[in-house]
Amino acid sequence: MSAAASWSPTPACAQSLDAADPLAPLREGFAMPRDADGAELTYLCGHSLGLAPRAARARVLEELEDWEQLGVRGHEHARRDWIGYAERLQAPLAELVGAQPQEVVAMNSLSVNLHLLLASFYRPSAVRYRVLIEAGAFPSDRHVVSSQLRWHGYDPAAALIELAPRAGEETLRAEDIEQAIDAQAGELALVLWPGVQYRTGQCFDLARIASRARRAGARTGLDLAHSIGNLPLTLHDSDADFAAWCSYKYLNGGPGAIGGAFVHARHARNADLPRLSGWWSHAAASRFQMSSALQLAPGAAGWQISNPPVLSAAPLLASLQQFAAAGMPALRAKSLQLTGYLEHCLAALCGADILVVTGADPQQRGCQLSIRVRGGSERARRVHAALDASGVVTDWREPETIRMAPVPLYNRYADALRAAQQLALALRA
Repeated sequence: MSAAASWSPTPACAQSLDAADPLAPLREGFAMPRDADGAELTYLCGHSLGLAPRAARARVLEELEDWEQLGVRGHEHARRDWIGYAERLQAPLAELVGAQPQEVVAMNSLSVNLHLLLASFYRPSAVRYRVLIEAGAFPSDRHVVSSQLRWHGYDPAAALIELAPRAGEETLRAEDIEQAIDAQAGELALVLWPGVQYRTGQCFDLARIASRARRAGARTGLDLAHSIGNLPLTLHDSDADFAAWCSYKYLNGGPGAIGGAFVHARHARNADLPRLSGWWSHAAASRFQMSSALQLAPGAAGWQISNPPVLSAAPLLASLQQFAAAGMPALRAKSLQLTGYLEHCLAALCGADILVVTGADPQQRGCQLSIRVRGGSERARRVHAALDASGVVTDWREPETIRMAPVPLYNRYADALRAAQQLALALRA
């Protein structure tokens, strides 16, 4: 009998699952938001902004103290020298995304990184110029791609392909993605695809997509904003050309945290790839010789522009230590069970009043469930407002969708149960 067969939407079941959870102690490493009366909120919004690691405050204060005490000497003599800060993040990020260390760099923000990478990897010709994305892509991605198309003189209405699910379906089929790539093979320059679709929570076989794009003569870029720290990734083996991500969602790096990028090893020393360079694109060993001749840093570091923002990067260091302590295999195992329990409680308590848009196959989702409230947008808004007033923090997506993310680093089975219970009460109000 599977573990799920013994589940029930009851405090006794949730408490039993929490007591048996080997990752439960990790929760103490994060600050839990509280309401005006000091009561702890039920936080299921890590897909939008991850919680603060308790160690983040100490890491930031240490950098401030070093700045106060050392001034410019902190670049070399701070307890974590500032010059090498991005390199300090390289190995743990590479571990999370399944890459070689030189394929990864911490820098900038997601949209900036996409622009920098597209400057190199979107090289349209008169024949091959079109870009494939998913319909309903995160607005930032669509804005980035549309502006790149216009920059190169193309009309997005003609050059941008947006693939939607089949009529009556909520998520995309793998064979439809492949068919769309094949259908545009002669004109397709780039496939830009998410690891997880932000609205539906669907995750994708990235290696399969990259392979099909390569066969069609196109390059592949990935947006991992909702994937990194959520799902096990194998970027090197997936064979995508590049990827970018933010660090403030599942990576818990804080609002505006430094983002990151991946460039596959086959491009690592290709100095002929056009790029937008800066001082930090120069190899670290000779960067401070201040030569006017650019000696590119190997790997993804060659796409850097400027020195890393230390005060933005410090909280990410604290969070990555938590990931290292847990390990992605254990986090994924808990995520599958925790998200499954939330789904079980929603089905039992909310019934036909909701539709879980995220696919039922646990292997095709991360720890996010997107829930459509039946009865129209006005009712859905009231339900979400009532849920928020009850102390359950989720987020809203037009016109009638509530997104919940039970994050295995800090959420409990009791959180999943309470969210379902409060949603049920809000639906009946």
